[in-house]
Amino acid sequence: MSEMSHYEKLGVSEASSFEEIQEARNRLLQEQGGDRRQSESIEAAYDAILMDRLRQRQEGKIKVPDRIRFPEKLVEPPPDFTPAPAKKASAWLQRFLDTPSRKDILLPAGLFLGASLLSFSSPPVALALGVGFNFYFLNRKENKFGRAFLLTLAGLVVGVLTGLWLAELLAPQLLAAQLDPNTVAAVLTFVLLWLISSFLR
Repeated sequence: MSEMSHYEKLGVSEASSFEEIQEARNRLLQEQGGDRRQSESIEAAYDAILMDRLRQRQEGKIKVPDRIRFPEKLVEPPPDFTPAPAKKASAWLQRFLDTPSRKDILLPAGLFLGASLLSFSSPPVALALGVGFNFYFLNRKENKFGRAFLLTLAGLVVGVLTGLWLAELLAPQLLAAQLDPNTVAAVLTFVLLWLISSFLR
């Protein structure tokens, strides 16, 4: 039995697609009415065609469609699937916030910690050092002198005023611990200046 007779048996040609060959086989199996010999003949013709197609594919004579070679590319998400939008901070906030490296966080933290310890003996000198550290780190990031100056000044004012207000609230506890209110204000200011120098541009 020649190759063409297999195709003729199923009523297809060599140019027929796999789907057409499969449909012809299924149709003929339904039409033959349960005749075992006919079923075996149809299955044998179908198998012979598949083997012929496999041989041609291995020899490079048949180009396999991309939808068969790369089915994963065609997989679509279910219709009710909606990917969560990526959360992005607004543009104006991104201009101010920074994502510092570990070194850019730890180095200022160490210096401000040193200034905090110095504030127990001399708060004004410690504050002056803290302001200098903050200005240096902010200016180093973007070389914007004015912006670094204003952010440092704002951090200093807010830190000192908040620290003095907090020291007033905790006056009895500070007196019992023998802590100077100016030291509390300086330490709180250093925390604020560290946050500004590390996480703001």
